[in-house]
Amino acid sequence: MSLPPIIEPRDVPPRACWTLEQAGVHPLLARLFAARGVTSADQLDDAPARLLPPDTLKGAASAAARLAEAIQRGQHICVVADYDCDGATACAVALRALAMLGAARETLHYVVPDRAVHGYGLTPEIVELARRGRPELLITVDNGIASLAGVAHARTLGLDVIVTDHHLPAREGDSVSLPDTPWIVNPNQPGCSFQSKALAGVGVMFYVLLALRAELRSRGAFAADAQPRLDALLDLVALGTVADVVRLDANNRRLVAQGLKRIRAGRMQAGVAALFAAAGREPSRASAFDFGFAIGPRLNAAGRLADMTIGIECLLTDDPLRALELAQQLDAINRERRDVEAGMREQAELRLQALLAQLDTPADPPSAVSIFDESFHEGVVGIVASRLKDRLHRPTFVFARGRDGLLKGSGRSINGFHLRDALDLMCKRHPAVLQRFGGHAMAAGCTIAEADLATFDAALQAVASEWLDPALLHHRLATDGPLPARWFDPAVAQMLDSQVWGQAFEPPLFDDVVEVTSQRLVGEKHLKLVVRHGGTLREAIWFGRTDPLPQRARLAYRLALDTWQGEQRLQMVVQAMG
Repeated sequence: MSLPPIIEPRDVPPRACWTLEQAGVHPLLARLFAARGVTSADQLDDAPARLLPPDTLKGAASAAARLAEAIQRGQHICVVADYDCDGATACAVALRALAMLGAARETLHYVVPDRAVHGYGLTPEIVELARRGRPELLITVDNGIASLAGVAHARTLGLDVIVTDHHLPAREGDSVSLPDTPWIVNPNQPGCSFQSKALAGVGVMFYVLLALRAELRSRGAFAADAQPRLDALLDLVALGTVADVVRLDANNRRLVAQGLKRIRAGRMQAGVAALFAAAGREPSRASAFDFGFAIGPRLNAAGRLADMTIGIECLLTDDPLRALELAQQLDAINRERRDVEAGMREQAELRLQALLAQLDTPADPPSAVSIFDESFHEGVVGIVASRLKDRLHRPTFVFARGRDGLLKGSGRSINGFHLRDALDLMCKRHPAVLQRFGGHAMAAGCTIAEADLATFDAALQAVASEWLDPALLHHRLATDGPLPARWFDPAVAQMLDSQVWGQAFEPPLFDDVVEVTSQRLVGEKHLKLVVRHGGTLREAIWFGRTDPLPQRARLAYRLALDTWQGEQRLQMVVQAMG
C-alpha cells in the first residue's frame, strides 16, 4: 500500500558531542543529545530554577490578580475542563492549587463537556451548565481561545472569564480574533514573548498558578518561606504534557523531568499511583513512555467513550482506595476503546482499499485522505486517523456521525503540512463547508455536513498537492544509526529509559543490518524474531507485523527491557525495515 520508509541516520555534530562527553555525559547519551540539538551540558540542567519565569507569559499576571481577588472575596470559581488527558490534568492542577492557595473548597467547581453532546470548548451550552454552581468566575483550561460565542454569552450573564489555552487563536481573514475578555493566557496569542510556545494546556495553567502564588505573596497572604509547594503537582503537569504530544523543548523537558523524579520517588497524587497500578507499570521506573502509552490512554479513554469526570475525579481524590476503584474503571473503558478501535481500523482499511482501487496507481495514495463510515465512533476517530497517517504517510481525516447528524472529523498530519492552517485556507476557499474547526500543525478537528464530504476531501487534497513537495510524501525515518555491541546492555537500556524523550526530542531509534535466523508469529499478529547482531544472537519483536522478513534486513529498532515471569530480558522492538 505504501513504500517502506527511507532510513536516514541523524547528523551528530562532533563538537557538541565532544563538549557533552567532556562534561561527563555518557558517550552514547552525548551522541543522542547532540543529534537533537543539545550543545552544552547546561541545557540538560532540569532544576526547577531553570524554568522560564511566569512573568514573561503574557496575561499571567493579570489573570493572577483576578484569581487573587476571587480567593480573597470568597467568590465561586468554575473550571471549564476539556475531555482529554491534557484537559483533565489541567483541571486537577487548577483545583488542587487553588485550594492550596487559600480558596475554600466549597467555592471550587468544574464542568467538563461531553464530547458527543457539547462539542469542544466553552460553548454557550457549557456556560449554562457551569451556571448551576452559581460561579462568579470561569476559568477555561486547554480550551477557550477560539470560544468567542461562549465567552460572549458568559459576559452577558455577568460572569468573568479567564481563558488559559495553548491552541492557536481563531482567524477572520488575515486578522486574529480573540475572546472578549481582559484575561487571556496563551503563549500563542499575538504579542506574547514567552520563549516556549509549546506549553501544553496543563503547563499554561501551572504557570498561571505560579503567578498567582507570587501575587498572593505580594499581598501578604503568606511568607516566602511558608508558601504552598506547587511542585507537588508536577506529576500531573508532566503527565498532561507528554500525553498531549506537544513539542518537548527545554522548558517542557524540565517540567516532565521534575514530574518523573517525584513519581519515581513515590511522591505523586493517589490517582496517578492508581493509574500506574491499573496499567501494571512500576512508578519507581516511571518514564515518559509510560505517560504516552499507558497512563495517558487510560485517561483519554474516558473522554472518548464515557465521561471524563471519571478521570478528573481519579486525579482529584486523595483516597487511595477510591483512586484505585476509579483507575480500574478507566482501565476497563480503555479495553473497550481498544476493541472499538480494532473494529474501526478494520473497516477503515476496507474503505481505504476501495479508495485506492479506484486510482490508476493504487500503490501511491492521494496527497491527503478523508474517510467516513456510518459505523465509526466519534470518540475514536483521532486514533484511527493517526494509525492511517502512520501507514500512508499522508495527512488523514477520519469522520464519524455526531448525535446532531453532522460529521465530526479528526485529522493527523505529517511534517511539512500545517493541518490547522490548511483548514483555514479551505474555509476561505469554501466558506460554507467547514462549520467549525481548530487545532495544531499536526492534529486538528472539524465539523461538516455529510453532503459536503466530497468537497472537503477535494479541497484538502488540493491544498496538500500545493503545499507538499513530492519528497515530503515519502516517509523518511530519522534514526541514531548503528548501536555498538558494547552498549547492547540492560544497564544502557535503563539509562535511556530514565531520560525525557518525546515529540521533537524523539526517543532513541537505532538501525542495523542483521541476519534473521528465525521468525514466527505470536498472538497471531506480532512477528517474533531472533537476529544476529554484532556477532551475537538477539531477541526481537515487531508488533503488528505479520509478513515475514528476508534473511538479511536493515531494521530500525529501539531497546526495551521485557520482564517475563520475574526475569528481565533485553530485546529489540522493531519499528521499520529499510
